[in-house]
Amino acid sequence: MVRTVVAGLDGSPESRAAAEWAAREARLLGLPLKIVHVWEPVPVPMAQAPLLGAETQQHWSERIPREAGEGLRLRHPGLDVTEEQVTGSPADALVDAAKGAELLVLGSRGLSGVGGFLVGSVGLAVVAHAELPVVLVRAGEQTVAADGTSPASATVSRPVVLGVDAGAPADAVIEFAFAEAARRGTALRVVYGWSLPPYFAYGLAFDSGLNDGLFREEAAALTEALRPWRRKHPAIEVVLEPRVGSAADHLVDASREACLVVIGRRIRRGGLGAHIGPVAHGVLHHSTAPVAVVAHD
Repeated sequence: MVRTVVAGLDGSPESRAAAEWAAREARLLGLPLKIVHVWEPVPVPMAQAPLLGAETQQHWSERIPREAGEGLRLRHPGLDVTEEQVTGSPADALVDAAKGAELLVLGSRGLSGVGGFLVGSVGLAVVAHAELPVVLVRAGEQTVAADGTSPASATVSRPVVLGVDAGAPADAVIEFAFAEAARRGTALRVVYGWSLPPYFAYGLAFDSGLNDGLFREEAAALTEALRPWRRKHPAIEVVLEPRVGSAADHLVDASREACLVVIGRRIRRGGLGAHIGPVAHGVLHHSTAPVAVVAHD
């Protein structure tokens, strides 16, 4: 099976930004790009209405991936771009279309007034069920270059941000983040949120020395967890940032200066269905940078 980067496209500004991000990623990876558009046929009563028949709807919907592909080929000469239209439930169809792919990229609507992402039911369902990395991109991200630079400051490269659990690091998540930083020639910020033990919160005065000691312990744990990948990618500058408090909040803060935020999602195949976890949920809804969710055992 040919490795590809897959972009889900529905014609919205967010999905067009996702396709543009996916095209740049495909070029970095040296892989072809496949644009997938899910067509949901209209209900039979509506399909029988004048000018709204199933054939008419399909005709217009076929233009979405075709025109997007033409534009991407013009903006990215030499990139192998194909278009595919499938039918069915959008979440299921996207997961199926991306099987065997290297990466799946989707659009995510920005929240007006409070910033961040509004991740709809389709995006959440795909993230919760896909076992390949899924990247969510919001509209406007097409102004960011593949190396993480922005037009306003083309010489300043923004880092990749990695959210990691130092107590149970996931190899797949760490490797993905290091690889993304290496491809972009940028630094890697490793952010870890932790909480003080309960007995420090009750009945004891604040001890700055103790707090500093706990920070050093967490930094040492992170250093050990990342050691194999730092050896593999010695050119990458790695900045460790252990923080007290909510991991999701710290990752959202870090996203403001990032070109990509990388987080993990543990694969659960139990009877309660798929879940993305509270940290991933918070980051997906409020990050201002694209978010890569990497599934792991």
